[in-house]
Amino acid sequence: MSLTVEERSGRWRSFTADTLALIMFFTTTGIINERLIAQMTWDEVFHARLLGAVLMVPVGRPYGLWRDWLMKRAGDTSLSRLFWDGMALMTFQVPIYAAIIAISGASGSGLLHGTIGATVMMLVLGRPYGAFLNTVRHLFGLPQGGAKPMSLNS
Repeated sequence: MSLTVEERSGRWRSFTADTLALIMFFTTTGIINERLIAQMTWDEVFHARLLGAVLMVPVGRPYGLWRDWLMKRAGDTSLSRLFWDGMALMTFQVPIYAAIIAISGASGSGLLHGTIGATVMMLVLGRPYGAFLNTVRHLFGLPQGGAKPMSLNS
């Protein structure tokens, strides 16, 4: 089955929007966590952010789909959206993040503190990132996530 030009365009716009949002938002927050909480050197932070950017390309869209799927469970209240956005981000990103900082040189207590810090950050930043992702998607002419069934064609 062949996709139409419009379907292929929508896939590329979704991939680009989700990936760009992830890279922009988490490069900034990653630097803060790695330098201030994990107490990594600037060289280690630089390598972690390079590795992080490379890894965010293939996970940007899958995370967007994961978030959309979980956000369908959110109710209409702010508290519900806060909870589900935080859970989506924490369950998807923390394992990836722990691997990134371990490969980049964090070990022992630095790795532990960095992972705990990332867990807290992901829970706290889940909703702000969800709103940022929705804004980026809007700029790309895409709908907000979580409002319709998950589809690889969207």
